[in-house]
Amino acid sequence: MSETHQGSCHCGAIKFSYQGEPITRGLRCNCSVCSRKGAMMSSEIINPDRLKIDAKEGALGLYQFGIKTAKHYFCKECGIYPFHETARKPGHYRVNLGCVDGVDTFALEFDVFDGKHLL
Repeated sequence: MSETHQGSCHCGAIKFSYQGEPITRGLRCNCSVCSRKGAMMSSEIINPDRLKIDAKEGALGLYQFGIKTAKHYFCKECGIYPFHETARKPGHYRVNLGCVDGVDTFALEFDVFDGKHLL
């Protein structure tokens, strides 16, 4: 069963919505960026045609490292990471569940992805 999920960064300069499965668990990654962010990502990989991004002009920043396959997006105004393009499936997304309206990441169980040893 597909649902519409909506979210934003802290200040609202970046908003997003996507069609996806009900959120019942999350995903954490142990790579050097994700472990420092401490965010819980969607366990579902989101096709680009199901994600709508509405960002204020100039608000969406991009950070890449290493082989620069993954694209980590953040808000240049408040610094929050709302979503990223994945390294495992370039052009597809995971969202920061802490940015999704109505989701309590502290109540979710999660899996761990070993991004530290990906390459």
